[in-house]
Amino acid sequence: MPRVFLSFRKLDSRWMRDRVYRGLSDRLGANEIFKSGQSIPPGADFAEILRWQAAECELMCVLIGPGWLDARGEDGVRLLDRAHDWVRLEIATALQAGNRVVPVLLGDATLLPDASALPTEIAELARLQFLRVPETHLPDGLEHLADAVTALLSDTDTAVEPGHGTAPAADPEPSTTMTAHVSGGGSAYQAARDQTIRLA
Repeated sequence: MPRVFLSFRKLDSRWMRDRVYRGLSDRLGANEIFKSGQSIPPGADFAEILRWQAAECELMCVLIGPGWLDARGEDGVRLLDRAHDWVRLEIATALQAGNRVVPVLLGDATLLPDASALPTEIAELARLQFLRVPETHLPDGLEHLADAVTALLSDTDTAVEPGHGTAPAADPEPSTTMTAHVSGGGSAYQAARDQTIRLA
């Protein structure tokens, strides 16, 4: 299953979004990157796969370009304000699942949105440390992004989850006490792991 989920708005910064996808695919392998246009096969349940991938990914990169926040539909309503907006649902699903979510700002001047400008269920996005892919130094920016994503995935690889990677501690075996009587003096010592001989 892909480990990295790319969340993006189709109307926003398409050419930079595609460069990000190619850059991460070249570094990690295309099978490690979930991008809806490439990763969902024809005839599959789009909604089910999208929700499942958002919930199960190790890392979600939210690609935010200049038009991401204020993109609107034909009716003039801001897309983020729609309860069924897929970008909103993707981010909310990943946050609720406890996955790592990283805003990736596309372009030199794009700003991280304020919490007040975001729906309540994704307002946390405004508090998360972001990465930036600048247009003026695009190759370096893509390289830095790939390095950062690789490092974040390495962190999840080395983290030991409860119940994983360690054997449960064995219950201590009951000890057997053996008493020997000798004349004079007295001391105790451990004869073996499960036997105690007491001299008295």
